Amino acid sequence: MSYTALYRKFRPDNFNDVKGQDAIVTTLRNQVKSGKTGHAYLFCGTRGTGKTSVAKILAKAVNCISPEDGSPCNKCSVCRAVNTGNSMNVIEIDAASNNGVENVREIVDEVKYSPTEGKYKVYIIDEVHMLSAGAFNALLKTLEEPPSYVIFILATTEVQKIPITILSRCQRYDFKRITVDCIADRLSELMEREGLFAEEKALRYIARMADGALRDALSLLDQCIAFYPDGTLGYEEVLEVLGSVDVEVFARLLRHICGGDVPACISLLDEVMIAGRELVQFAVDFTWYLRNLLLLKVSGEMEGILEVSADQMALLKHESAVAEGETLMRYIRIFSELSNQMKYAAQKRILFEVALIKLCRPAMETDYNSLIDRIRLLEKRLESGEFVERKTAQPEKELKPVPVEAVLKVKETAGAKDLQDIVSNWGEILKRLSPLVRTALIAARPSPGGDNLLLLVFVHELDRKLVEERLDEVKAAVQSVSGRAVEVRTVNDQTEEKDRRGYPDLEKIVKNIPIEYVDE
Repeated sequence: MSYTALYRKFRPDNFNDVKGQDAIVTTLRNQVKSGKTGHAYLFCGTRGTGKTSVAKILAKAVNCISPEDGSPCNKCSVCRAVNTGNSMNVIEIDAASNNGVENVREIVDEVKYSPTEGKYKVYIIDEVHMLSAGAFNALLKTLEEPPSYVIFILATTEVQKIPITILSRCQRYDFKRITVDCIADRLSELMEREGLFAEEKALRYIARMADGALRDALSLLDQCIAFYPDGTLGYEEVLEVLGSVDVEVFARLLRHICGGDVPACISLLDEVMIAGRELVQFAVDFTWYLRNLLLLKVSGEMEGILEVSADQMALLKHESAVAEGETLMRYIRIFSELSNQMKYAAQKRILFEVALIKLCRPAMETDYNSLIDRIRLLEKRLESGEFVERKTAQPEKELKPVPVEAVLKVKETAGAKDLQDIVSNWGEILKRLSPLVRTALIAARPSPGGDNLLLLVFVHELDRKLVEERLDEVKAAVQSVSGRAVEVRTVNDQTEEKDRRGYPDLEKIVKNIPIEYVDE
């Protein structure tokens, strides 16, 4: 005998086996017991939540010869006929392939004939939202006033596409997503019945990956069991089969992103790809990880909503202090867009790497969200006192303005060729600096400061402080372009634009542009 998939083998055949839909099951069971069943039902909800299974159980229950507490007995001839698909009273129709007016007219013609066995003729129309407008109109009158022995059960995943005229004639039942705990318990129960063993952590991960759909969870479990038929199904084995990544990898990646470490991020992505993980799934999982951190950041009372294990909860609480809430929101937006783009992209890795660079280097973007992130980083640095002038044990000597006489002889004292190299290649020097330093130097001007000393004169103190902390970067850029190691100092010039007696413009000196001074 051929193998039967788990989701088919363990499909519920009575109301007691339906998991996660207690309110709906109780209502339908009471209707069957009291004999007050409706003539039209609409079952709506996401995939794999039990809509079609409950519809078949209800169809058996209303025709069962000896129901047990409102649930079918599965022993009588009527129940056995429905289970084997040979019942003439339960008609299943797939609206995806039978969505025309002619198909609905056949149903309208058939409802005139009473059932050959049992009390009711039950029509189960799956994916009913696929019916055309004409088909809905053809069904409308019969759905409103069917014969007393006919019951319609409509099932759909997209209830918003159902005309309001159809909705108003049906009892609507919304099937909710099944919780991770409920799915994990069901998987554990079925594993025991199959004589197999699995770690609780592995089953909970499968349950979370199913996204509220028990059928999807059973399909994933079937896939994992097929790959590891012997022994205990472990958490690592599940990750390997499903191409997923452990939550600790997400924590490492987030720390690299918050630290702006692009090489570390790319290296970690390389490790993930070498391990054979699926990049689209990796992006989706990392987005969920960021979502969980954001919820914990907003409120600490989210443990019941997150539906994660105790170990993962402890790790999330520890990592929630890594980034601010606004930053996490920006990260989530970028990775949500990335997940949609990667589904249809040929070069998924390139898109992923670009997204990581966006997160690590907000200064490279000019959109509103990145600007907000850049402002946040600057505010954080200001609050931490990075731009506050620190006192040293032996303060440096105050730089005095260069006398006019020295300025006029600067070409002779400082070396014309060296000055010429620095000035003529100043644009190239700026290109070799980081975007933040380059932006701060835009409004600065080079000025001579004596032998082997280059002064950078700033009008804004904030720009000066920023460059002061990155002088090594400036010196390296000057040396790489000019070929000479020069000393670089920063000064603040508060004089008027016309009065440059104290710190003349080196570029004007080298290019023989007259320097105008205001007489005292």
